[in-house]
Formats: sequence, structure tokens, C-alpha cells
Amino acid sequence: MIQTVWPYLALMLLAAGLFPALERRYNWRLFQVFPPIVLTYLGVTALAVVGLWQVNDAIRAAQATIVAQLVPALLFLLMINCDLRAILALGPRVLAVFTCTAISLFAAFVLVFLAFRHWLPGSAWQPLAALSGSWMGGTANMIAVKQAIGMPDSQLTFSLLTDALCYSMWVAVLFGVARFAPAFNRWTRARSSAEMVVAPTRTHGPATPDGVLLWLGLALAVAAGSAWLGERLPASGMVSASTWTILLATAAGLVAGMTPLVRFPGANVISSAMLISVVAVLASQSNFSGIGDAPIYLICGICIIAVHAVLLALFARLFHFDLYLCGISSLAHIGGVAATPVLAASYARSLVPVGVLLALLGYILGTGFGLLVAQVLSALANG
Repeated sequence: MIQTVWPYLALMLLAAGLFPALERRYNWRLFQVFPPIVLTYLGVTALAVVGLWQVNDAIRAAQATIVAQLVPALLFLLMINCDLRAILALGPRVLAVFTCTAISLFAAFVLVFLAFRHWLPGSAWQPLAALSGSWMGGTANMIAVKQAIGMPDSQLTFSLLTDALCYSMWVAVLFGVARFAPAFNRWTRARSSAEMVVAPTRTHGPATPDGVLLWLGLALAVAAGSAWLGERLPASGMVSASTWTILLATAAGLVAGMTPLVRFPGANVISSAMLISVVAVLASQSNFSGIGDAPIYLICGICIIAVHAVLLALFARLFHFDLYLCGISSLAHIGGVAATPVLAASYARSLVPVGVLLALLGYILGTGFGLLVAQVLSALANG
């Protein structure tokens, strides 16, 4: 069992590079079904479940540091080729799919509670209400809803456990469904958002060692600077220092994309390596050790996501949404501002800003959404 940071980091880098290397070398048909990024996520998740490394303070700190530093650096590099005008043109569609996602989640929470309320204890609506705050925004929204409805601290474990386990499973699904995008879009009669938001192609020759080092150094410097500035900007329950960091890094990348910096090759190479490395680290945080503590809540969480997925697909059929926007919007609700841009980048790098903005919108609305769900579930429980 791995107990120290450096062997853990070595394993993450090996896992991140293994499947892309195999695809490049052999091009097996397996990769047409499961792209390398999906196999990386599933493979590292499996290693986490079997306990190949010990989740001690050192490794936990390394995971938090890697995500905190690499995600802003990754976003900076991904923004280099983004076309803001095309992204802004998506505005109405983005808001529409976000609204439909929220409606589908609200309906899913109500329907699943009605289906399971006879098997749940008397105040079981409270953990589900707190969970709804997280699945619209993030953990901060969950805590805010918990405090507002007076939920006992002892019940917060059920919300946190269901959130973590169902989120891990749903992320794997969203990474894997990308290959079904053409068929889904034909069914919904939608044009792919990746085709509508096309990043300008800039070819300036192959990546060189000096270019890679310059981009890597610049990206890490922007991430560090964004974190430093983000800690000094006003924060609240909805907008934390981490949120500021991601927004600042995103803005820095958009600005850099309008400067002569884009002439230097290497940004795409670095961002590709960072993307799959971040995916590996996110997967390594999967923890199913508490799965037996709250089986009924876990079942409810799985059913909520399943109902949400069906309803969102029906909305997509009705309003002609494409799979990429649906997946990004779903994870913007259930995931958060760190994971959503990573998923968007795996779909189409030009959609990364959309992921950032939707995740931030979820944070802003999460507490109000959770309180609305709490009011409805409380009425149903007492009715």
C-alpha cells in the first residue's frame, strides 16, 4: 500500500499517460467505446476502491494542492484559443439548458422522496433537502441549507456521503457518454454546441522544449497569482476564494489569447497533459468506504440522478439541446466549479468558459434552490 506522496504522484502520472500512449501506439477498438480519459478515470477509481494508497493526511493534502494549483493553470491554457463572440452567441441556449436542468433536478427530488418516504425516517427530508443545495451549487450551499432548516449535525453525514458517492459515479457516466453525442443530437435534432463554438485554429509549428517550459511556468504563475489575489477579494458563502481563483485564471487566459503569446507553440500539449492528470487525481479521491452506512440515502441519490437524466433528455428532445450542453449543465449542478470545466474540456475545449459560468451560476442559486426543495419536501412529509 502506498503511504507517501511521491509514489502516489508517480502512479497518477503513469495512469494519466498509460491509456493515451496505448491509443497512440495500438489504436485498439476499445478506445472507440471508452476514450482514454474515461479509462483513466475508471482505472484510477478502481485503484482507489481497492485501497492501493492510504488516504492519510499527506496524500489528502497532495490531492487538494494538485487540484487547487492545476485546475486554474489548466483553465488559463484552455482559454488561449477561445472565441468569446461565439460563446456569447450561445447565451439563450445555455440559460435554457441550465433552467431545464434545475427543473429536472427539482422534480427528481420530489418524485424520489414520494417514492421512498415510507422507508425513510420521519425527518429524512432534511438530508435530501441539504443534498439538493449541493446538487444545484456546492458544499457551501449544502451547509447553508442545513443551517437554515435546523438539520442536526448527525444527519449531515448522510448528505455528504450520498453527494460524494453519487457524484463519483455520475462523473464517470458523463465522461463516457461523449461518444454517443452524434446519435443523441440526431434524436434531439440539435446541432452540436462544439460546432457552434469553434476555437480558432492556430498552428505555429510543433511544440518545443522551451515553449513547453515557458507555457508551464506561465500557467503555474498565473494559478499562483490568481490564488493570491483570490484570497484578498471579498468572499461570501456563495463566492469563495477558490471561486475567485478560477474566475481570475479564466479571465487571464482570455486576455492572453488576444496577445502575441498565442504565437508560441506548446499550450495545447501542456493543457492536454494537465487535463488527464487532473482527471486522474479527481478519480483518486473516490472513496466508497462508507457505502454501508446509509444505503437508503444512496439508493435515493442514484434514483434522483436517474430521474434527472431522463427528464433532461426529454427536455433536450423538446427544445433541441445537444448532449455536450446537457452534460456540462448537469455536472455544473451536481459537480461544481472545479470539475465542470474539466468535463467541458474533454467534450470540446471551446466550451470550457460555458462550464465555468454555469457552475458559478449554480453556486449563486444553490441555497435558494435547496430551501425551495426543503419547503416542498417538508410539506409532503407532514401532509
